[in-house]
Amino acid sequence: MELLGIHHTAIICSNYEKSKHFYNEILKLPIIHEQYRAERDSYKLDLALPDGSQIELFSFPGAPPRPSYPEAQGLRHLAFKVADIAKSKHYLEQQGISVEEIRVDEITGKQFTFFADPDDLPLELYQL
Repeated sequence: MELLGIHHTAIICSNYEKSKHFYNEILKLPIIHEQYRAERDSYKLDLALPDGSQIELFSFPGAPPRPSYPEAQGLRHLAFKVADIAKSKHYLEQQGISVEEIRVDEITGKQFTFFADPDDLPLELYQL
């Protein structure tokens, strides 16, 4: 397995409008896609960084502050770009690391999966 870079960092915020203003207006990160997900009463805002990486900004009503689980304010996960997600998943499993089933991103059509670091912080593999 060869990690090729960071694809995106996901952040769960406590105040969507305030955070959207900060990342888009103050930090000047262009909006790629904004989506309100009614079934979750949640927003998802994709923002671009100059190197091609992204920030995914999420809102979840009543989300408690947390360092890891359950989903809450702060860092959600770190995603790594990979060329072959199946090969990378297999490699991690061979190292004794539990990896979730590969899924498909409904917006991009790309494959992704999650695993955890030794502190149980969520990490993602995202196929190029």
